[in-house]
Amino acid sequence: MIRKSSAVLSGVLAMGAVLGTSACGADKTEATGGAGNCDTSKGTLVVGVIAPMSGKLSAIGLGIRNSVQLAVEQANEKCAVKGYQLTMDAQDDEANPDKGAAAAQRFADDVNVVGIVGSYNSGVARAIQPKIASSKLVQVSPGNTDPALSRGADFATAPKRQYENYFRVVGTDDLQGPFNARYLVEKEGRKKIAIITDGKAVGESSATEFAKEAERLGAEIVIREKVNENDSDFSSVLTKVKARQPQAIFVGSEYHIAGPLSKQAKDLGLAVPISGTDGLFDPQFIALGGKDGDVATSVGAPIEKLDSGRAFVEAYKKKGFADGFGGFGAFAYDAANVIISLVGKVTANGVWTGSPEQRTELVKQVQGYKTDRGANGLVGFDKYGDSVNKMFTVYTVTSGAWKDVLSGQFEAK
Repeated sequence: MIRKSSAVLSGVLAMGAVLGTSACGADKTEATGGAGNCDTSKGTLVVGVIAPMSGKLSAIGLGIRNSVQLAVEQANEKCAVKGYQLTMDAQDDEANPDKGAAAAQRFADDVNVVGIVGSYNSGVARAIQPKIASSKLVQVSPGNTDPALSRGADFATAPKRQYENYFRVVGTDDLQGPFNARYLVEKEGRKKIAIITDGKAVGESSATEFAKEAERLGAEIVIREKVNENDSDFSSVLTKVKARQPQAIFVGSEYHIAGPLSKQAKDLGLAVPISGTDGLFDPQFIALGGKDGDVATSVGAPIEKLDSGRAFVEAYKKKGFADGFGGFGAFAYDAANVIISLVGKVTANGVWTGSPEQRTELVKQVQGYKTDRGANGLVGFDKYGDSVNKMFTVYTVTSGAWKDVLSGQFEAK
């Protein structure tokens, strides 16, 4: 059932517009805002968000949530979906696949939900995908980088599309890992490299792709070790790594592991850079112990340096969010705008029913979507649902802050 507008509902929505964001439970945030004088007589449609808004990755998840809220409010201000008020329903998955799957099921069962922006974690996405497949609910991830999510376990040799309703706006680890390796080996001349992973699938995948390219370029992987995601003392693993005298350590994990690990390596006298992919690229990495010279690659180009990204940055700052947009906020903003713009197209000559047929039509529209005017520039999808934008950037910690040193489109060699 579509939520019909009424005098009471209009009053509630008007209050929501004033409040902007309201906490509606420990793991849920709703936001509307900006309806102005638009015709909302057809009711309210929901953009779902699934992201880690508490716990160790909350800095990333809150940036995702806020950026989708910004897109929703801007759409309402522009009357982007004729006849409808848009609202955001953000669910905190705590980086837990079970919580992400439960949130996705609720969204799939609610015909008012037009699409999901999320998840950030690839492991959470793996739990979400089968939950929403039969409902045809479109999912656009701003952060999943595991190539298997779109092309299957044999993504390198026999790629096969996994879910027709799954899309992402970021590049994948089979590109990002090699991009990182090319910088460390070719630009910094690191020829003896250690690898430490947290054992999660995405960390293992990025490390494996990194190692393939590093070895192709003549580097030696001197040791590969695992730590537990909940570990805080890495001394035993680092002692073994130090004995192999690496010139760099690639960490297949995220900032909550890699930051403390960098500090403990330095304290142990292992004065080599820590390197990793987008999970490291957050101010929290430095706050937790990341040091000058450490390296991270991330998806896209520095958003502040893109002509297309400056408007997003300015609008985000103007909203006065308590949290920064982080490394994935701009991607969440682009993902939300894909869904919003195409819902407006699907409902241009009718009403939203949320039927599988209508959701399928929206999936087809997303598949054909392409623009070079996203916050990150090019936004579009290939036949697997992967982003056609293969831009990556290398950042190093310089004087206590991340500084971009190299951006480019990934090219297979």
